[in-house]
Amino acid sequence: MLDLAEAQRRVLEAVTPGPPETAALTAAGGRILRERIDAPVDLPPFDNSAMDGYALRSPDVAAASAGEPVALVCVASVAAGASVTEPLASGTCARIFTGSPLPPGADAVVMQEDTRTDQDQPNRVWFLDRARPGENVRFRGEDVRRGAPLADSGARLTAGRLALLGACGRKTVLVGRAPRVALLATGSELREAGEALDPGQIYESNRVALAMLASQAGAAPQVRPLVPDEPAATAAALEQAFADDDLVVTTGGVSVGEHDLVKRAFTDLGGELAFWRVAIKPGKPFAFGRWRGKLLFGLPGNPVSALVTFWLLVRPALMRLQGAADCSPPTQPGILAEALTNPGDRTHFVRVVVETTGVRSAGRQASHALASLARSDGLVEVGPQTTLAMGAAVTVLTWR
Repeated sequence: MLDLAEAQRRVLEAVTPGPPETAALTAAGGRILRERIDAPVDLPPFDNSAMDGYALRSPDVAAASAGEPVALVCVASVAAGASVTEPLASGTCARIFTGSPLPPGADAVVMQEDTRTDQDQPNRVWFLDRARPGENVRFRGEDVRRGAPLADSGARLTAGRLALLGACGRKTVLVGRAPRVALLATGSELREAGEALDPGQIYESNRVALAMLASQAGAAPQVRPLVPDEPAATAAALEQAFADDDLVVTTGGVSVGEHDLVKRAFTDLGGELAFWRVAIKPGKPFAFGRWRGKLLFGLPGNPVSALVTFWLLVRPALMRLQGAADCSPPTQPGILAEALTNPGDRTHFVRVVVETTGVRSAGRQASHALASLARSDGLVEVGPQTTLAMGAAVTVLTWR
C-alpha cells in the first residue's frame, strides 16, 4: 500500500503532456498556456490621464490654493482615443478625460473637483490646488515594458492573465488540448436517475460529480453508460472507452470482492497495473495502470472515496496532460474552530466547512455519507494517529 506522495509521484511520472492547440483568447479562460508570451507593446502605450480634469504644466499652478486660485486658459479638449500633437504652452491647459493621451508639454493632471470655470470667460479655468509633476498621470510602460514576460508556459489562464494578454493585443494563444476523460460507473445495483428502483438498487451519482470536477480541471468529461458486474460487459466498456478517449476513470469494482472485476478486465485486455491501494482515508482501494499509452484510474465506488481520490490523484494527471506547471489542488488557509482527530493508521482527508468562526468538520465522515460531502467546502489532511488542536493553522484543499 503506497503513501499518497509516492502514488502522486508515480502518476505524474507516467503522464506526458499532450499536443497543444490554438484557441481564441475569448475561449481560453481556465486553460493551460503552452507558450511563453512577452509584451509586444508598452502598457500603457502612451502617457495618459488617470482622472477627468485638466492637463497642464505643473509649475503654472505651483502657488495655487483654494484661497488664492490660479487661472489658466483652456485651449483644447482631449477625448479618449484622440491624437494630440500640439504642445501645451505655459499658461494654458487642456480639458482631459480618464484614458485620454497627455498633450505634449503637460506633466500633470488636476482633477475636475479642484477646479472651477469662469462664468464670464468659459475658456478660463481657476485651479484651487497645486499639482506635482506626474500627478494623476499614467506613464507609458509604467505597468509593463515592451519585451517583459507576461506569462510562462504552464500557467493557467485566469481572468487577470486574459485581461493582460488582451490589453497587449493578443487574439489567440497556444494552449493544452482538453483531455477526453471517460467516466465509467460499475455495479449491477446501479440505476440511472429517473428509473424505478427495485429492492437493493441505488441511483448512481459518481459520474455527475466527477464530470464537474473534470470540467473544473480543464478536461472534457465523457459520461458513459452504467456497466453491470459482468466480466464481458466490463471488458467491453473498458475497451471502448480506451479507444475513444484519452484516459479512463472507473468507479467501483476495484476492491477484493468476487464482483470487483475492473482490475482483472483491465489486465486481461493487456493493461499493466502500476499500483493498487493508497494509504488514505477515504479511498484506499485505488488502482492505476497503463494500456497502450493511455491511463486507467480505478476509483472506489463509495461516492466520497471516489471524489477524494479523483481530487488527489486524477486531477493532477489531467493538469499535467494539459502542460500545467503546477498540478496541485487549490487551497486556502484556515484556523480550526474545533479539534480534528485521526486515530487510524492512514492519512485521513476530513471533509470540512469554512466559516467566519473557523474551519470545522462538515459532519459524518463515513465514505458513503453524501450530506456532509455536499456541505463541505474542502478537505483537511490529518495524519495517522494525529490530533489537530482547536486553533491550529491548517490548509484546506478546496472544491473549486
